[in-house]
Parts: sequence; structure tokens; C-alpha cells
Amino acid sequence: MTHTARRMFELLEPICLVTYFADECNEELAALGHRGYWDGYFASRAAPLGRVPAQVVHAAFYSFAEGEAARHIPSAWETIPPEASVAARERGSAASLRRILGDELAGSPGLVRAADLTTKAATNAPTEGRVMYAGMRTLPVPSDPVARLWHSATMLREHRGDGHVAALVGARVGGTEAHVLDALAKGIHPPESFGRLHHLPKARLAAVMDGLRERGLVDADGGFTEAGRETKQRIEALTDELAAPPYDALTPAELDELVTELEPVTAKLVAAGSR
Repeated sequence: MTHTARRMFELLEPICLVTYFADECNEELAALGHRGYWDGYFASRAAPLGRVPAQVVHAAFYSFAEGEAARHIPSAWETIPPEASVAARERGSAASLRRILGDELAGSPGLVRAADLTTKAATNAPTEGRVMYAGMRTLPVPSDPVARLWHSATMLREHRGDGHVAALVGARVGGTEAHVLDALAKGIHPPESFGRLHHLPKARLAAVMDGLRERGLVDADGGFTEAGRETKQRIEALTDELAAPPYDALTPAELDELVTELEPVTAKLVAAGSR
């Protein structure tokens, strides 16, 4: 099932990425009155949690630097209800999928079946310890197949993300530190140039890198040590293991069918860069 969880992540992630890469979602959120991309991001992704303080959003999202959530929460909800933001995110994401996939694939029986099976997996996992996933589970599942596929893929993404946070906490790797390890795993050097890091204050980045060096996870040049590479691999392996429970709801035949039906959808999205 660990292999299954990794394969499903590869197939479902491009579906979720339209929310962040394609134009339609951002346009829907801007039309509500959100001031910019990050206002819409925080307001719509955190919306299933309800009107929680910035500290709660920061804890649940985990990977953002101190103070980043507070720049958007709760101000992004002061004039725009969380319910409106999350609905706009769904509309925009489904519109992106329809545009990229085209009428034939978006309206195909295979996509409907993929949406049904993804939803079966996404609605049958335990919620304990899964804050973001539990929040998504409170939302109604869309009846439209394209929107349902996006919604259920996003539920599974948040389920996996909650498990990833647990793996990072267990390894004593903070959110900014996790971005450094991700950058190195992607072959980005220096890791401070990574898009999720380069905007942070230089003193903050220097402190993070010094801490990773003290723990023996990066070397003097900012590259992986063997211990750092092994730590990253353990985190990813545990993330896959913790992401497996939703797929217990599917029979082996259903899993095979889901992979078969998702492959052409994912291929089209990957070719387009989910944009």
C-alpha cells in the first residue's frame, strides 16, 4: 500500500495543482475582492477550518515562515466570508480542469469513474490527527464529476499533507527546514535560492542553515550530508506509509481501474503544466 500511496500521489497531484498554477482559481478569488494571490490562497485553503486565528492556520499549514499566515488571516475574511472563498476555489479549479482536459476527456465515462473511485477513497479514511483533511471532510462533495474529482483529489492531498507534517514533526524538521531538504532533493543549490525560501530574511535563512549544519544534515557548502539524505528519505517513506489508509477502501480491482482511468487525465495535465 505504500507503493500505491506514492503512485496515487503522482496521479492526483497534477489535478490539485491547477488551483495554484492555472488562472481561473485566482481570477475567481480576485473577483470576490481578495487583494492578491496569497490573500486568496490563505483564505480559501484555510476556509474549511472555520474562522480560526492565524496561529491555528500557521500550525496546520506548517511550512510557512512565522508571521506569513498572520499577514492574511483573519483580514482576508473580514469582508469576504470563508464559505465564499472556498466555493470560488472549487469553481475556478474545476473550470481549469475542464479547459485543460477538453470537452471529450472532461465529459468521458472514464473521468466519471475516476471521480467516483477517488471520492470513495477520500471519504473513507480516519480523520483523527488530520486537521486539514478533517476540515475538507466537512464540505459537501460536488455532484459535477470534474468538480468532484478535484475536490476528492484535494481531500487526499490534505490527508497526505497532514501525514507529512506528522513525519516532519517526528523527525524534528521545521517547515522552513523542510523546504531546504526539498530544495536539495530537487538538486537546487544553493537551497536558499528555492522559490519557497529566497524571499525570507537572510538572517532567518542563515539561522536555519546553521541549525541543519549543527545537526549534521547539510555540509559546509549547503549540500546534503549522508545523514541529511537519509533523513529526507525516511520522511518521504513515512509520508507514503501514512498516506495509504484511504486506499484501503478500494478493492485491488478498483485500484487498478482508478489508475487506468486517471492516467490519461494526469498525462494531459502534466503536458500542460497544470496551467
